[in-house]
Amino acid sequence: MSEKIATREAYGKALVELGAVNENVVVLDADLAGATMTKHFKAAYPERFFDCGIAEANMMNVGAGLSTMGLLPFCSTFAMFGTGRAYEQIRNSIAYPHFNVKICCSHAGVSVGEDGGSHQSIEDIGLMRMIPGMTVVVPADATEARKAVFAVAEMEGPVYMRLARLATPVFEEEYPFEIGKANVMREGKDAVVFACGLMVNEAMEAAKLLSSEGIDITVVNMHTIKPIDAECVTKYAKACGNVITVEEHSVIGGLGDAVADVLMGQVNCKFRKIGINDQFGQSGKALDVLREYGLTADQIAAKIKETL
Repeated sequence: MSEKIATREAYGKALVELGAVNENVVVLDADLAGATMTKHFKAAYPERFFDCGIAEANMMNVGAGLSTMGLLPFCSTFAMFGTGRAYEQIRNSIAYPHFNVKICCSHAGVSVGEDGGSHQSIEDIGLMRMIPGMTVVVPADATEARKAVFAVAEMEGPVYMRLARLATPVFEEEYPFEIGKANVMREGKDAVVFACGLMVNEAMEAAKLLSSEGIDITVVNMHTIKPIDAECVTKYAKACGNVITVEEHSVIGGLGDAVADVLMGQVNCKFRKIGINDQFGQSGKALDVLREYGLTADQIAAKIKETL
């Protein structure tokens, strides 16, 4: 591992790069440019930046309208307000007509920390995954977040990208990024762990802990939740026989359910979801909150051992 950078920071800077090569890129924010890091785009291209105020539903509708003019809108706010408050506008104004709008929301999951349960979105992947035609992307580190920005700009149709507040390690090895194609971070024979977002690093650290005890696990970065890489899921489930999913999201509706949907009736294996168990988040230091919900490397390693 090298330095720590938040995926939201990488997102904001990648928008500036993208804006330089694509003059149709426009960025919308809901009075949170300093937090979502769209402030970088605002400084570089003020004429292509629109602060919609604390009016997330309006922002999504404006983005939908701009997309009909041949522009490429990136709409940003906190995940709770983007996917929650503006759900109906995303569904009916963006996804239903299949408009080319990219919804990139930061401050997802319980690692938001001190803002507490009201701001910690643990349902957003599920909400967006359920919308027909919506692509759902959860970058694991800053490098992947940058690549994801360019990848979603190239594809046609609505996208939800989930970004984090917390600065996390950047993987030293650089992996390719292709929408719908998982990255295998580590090969092992005893179990396979499918993880996304901040939990990829925690799963890798858990794998190191288990390796010292003679337990060898595969770790897969499932950066695209929808469309999921069903071929990868099936291959490693069959090879390992033990399947674990790890996500900073409710165990209902997120990565775990997406993987289970692939495996059901197809692969005979032991299966466990690690995530937030049907409860709200709470206020505290980010790392303390992650530990409270069992999402640190040592806790993940212990749960994997239990599963085996």
